[in-house]
Amino acid sequence: MAEHAYKGYLLDLDGTVYRGGEVIPEAVSFVETLKKKGIPYQYVTNNSSLTPEQLAKKLQKMGLEAAPEDFFTSSMAVAETIEKTERKETTTDAVRVLAIGERGLKTALSEAGYELVEKAPASYVVVGIDREFSYEKMKQATLAIYGGAKFLSTNCDRAIPTEEGLVPGNGSLTASIAYATRTEPLYVGKPEQAIIVLALEKLGLRADEVLLIGDNLETDIAAGGRSGVDTLLVYSGFSRETDLERAEVQPTYTASSLADWKI
Repeated sequence: MAEHAYKGYLLDLDGTVYRGGEVIPEAVSFVETLKKKGIPYQYVTNNSSLTPEQLAKKLQKMGLEAAPEDFFTSSMAVAETIEKTERKETTTDAVRVLAIGERGLKTALSEAGYELVEKAPASYVVVGIDREFSYEKMKQATLAIYGGAKFLSTNCDRAIPTEEGLVPGNGSLTASIAYATRTEPLYVGKPEQAIIVLALEKLGLRADEVLLIGDNLETDIAAGGRSGVDTLLVYSGFSRETDLERAEVQPTYTASSLADWKI
């Protein structure tokens, strides 16, 4: 491929930079080139369970130079979304957040200054992947939403891949609460526009100056399409070339791997 003069990059993680616990070799060279040329980038991920510090350590163990500030997670996007809402409403009340999720989500909300609660009432109910999800948690979320809490979710992933196969994702947990409350949440992660807009703000660049790279047509590429960001679909993870025929949103470019993309 010919060289392309993008000023910055948004990179997906699983399927683009690594597969499970193994790094994708082409990604190492790609990121090293970005660093060498001084081109800014952000890893944008729907993973709400891990903190940026944990993600940085994960990449470091794979041989990639990484720092917490290189990551923008769906948990961080939710925290910023709440902050923007509160700023508009100029409320003076304490912001109580009933968070269903793991360390990444609770850390992001806590660091943003919100009071985390486990029982209704609450100002917000936020749902992220929670492998200790229970009826009690669903009950408290339901009570809070019926009591007037705003309902947010980190992403709508129906299922996620594991060593055992596909297991329920955050979208499935969120759906149970949505059904119980007759309330659809505001989804923040990919394929929604919200997480990309916030990531661009953090990067300090416009949509037309950035390329989003990912392996999933349904999340990464769709998010770019909704946000006016050019996209590169790499066939190193979830989606295949045959999937393009039925995809609603088409990538700007495609490549077998990141080795095919010339910065």
